[in-house]
Order: sequence, then structure tokens, then C-alpha cells
Amino acid sequence: MIFINLPVTDVARATRFYAALGFTRNPAFSNEQASAMVWSEAIHVMLLDHAFYATFTNKPIADAHAASAALYCLSFDSRDGVDAITAAARDAGGREVRAIEDQGFMYGGAFEDPDGHTWETMFMEAGAEDIIAEQNAAAPAGAA
Repeated sequence: MIFINLPVTDVARATRFYAALGFTRNPAFSNEQASAMVWSEAIHVMLLDHAFYATFTNKPIADAHAASAALYCLSFDSRDGVDAITAAARDAGGREVRAIEDQGFMYGGAFEDPDGHTWETMFMEAGAEDIIAEQNAAAPAGAA
């Protein structure tokens, strides 16, 4: 299982945002300081108020609106899934930070939650790994 812990300024607002995207709140691990939001059996996002988050680290909490420390990516089974979560994020108070791009075999974009955490979205056609591997093999030495 993967647990992503995110510092948020307002747990209730963040909970509403993630619920609007399709996450489910697990009340057994939620209170005023934290919301456990379930995306799948394997992926959970813990929304922690700054005071509670600070109990897990001695480092200062970054302002995700001003700096990027991580990018999270959700994969979907269709282009419609990418479109739906992007629209839901905008409607729930998020901000689209990278417009959806259609590269034929790959389709996706990125949005921010109200605290500035960036979520990428993607749909990949079957066989896309082979296309990417071929492109990388054809790239000049030193190109990435």
C-alpha cells in the first residue's frame, strides 16, 4: 500500500476537494487533524493539518504554491477518466496547471489541489511502453 501524506491548511476544505474527485474518506483514520482519503485498495492520501504534519518531520513545511517537492500521478483506463477528474478538480476549487495533451499513445495533464499539491493525470494506450522505448532507443546519445 502507498500512503501519501500531504500538509493542508484546512482539513475540511481539503477533504471536500478530494471527495469531489472520487476519493472516499475513511472515518476510522480521520479526525479534525487528518482525513484518510482512499483512492484504491493500494493508494491512500492522508490530509494532515500543518500542526499534525509537523509531528512527523523536523523540516519546515513547504509552500506547495511556491515550490515543488513532488509530483503525484494518477493513471486512468480511458481519456474520459482524465477529462472527468480534471473537470472535477476545477469545479472543486483546484487549478489546472498543465493543459491536457494528446500525444496519441499518451493523454494527460496536471492540476493543483487548493494547497498547491500537483497531481498529474494520464491515460496510456496498450503498447505505449514499446513506443516510448523505441523513441528512447532512437534518441541521440546524451539526450533524455
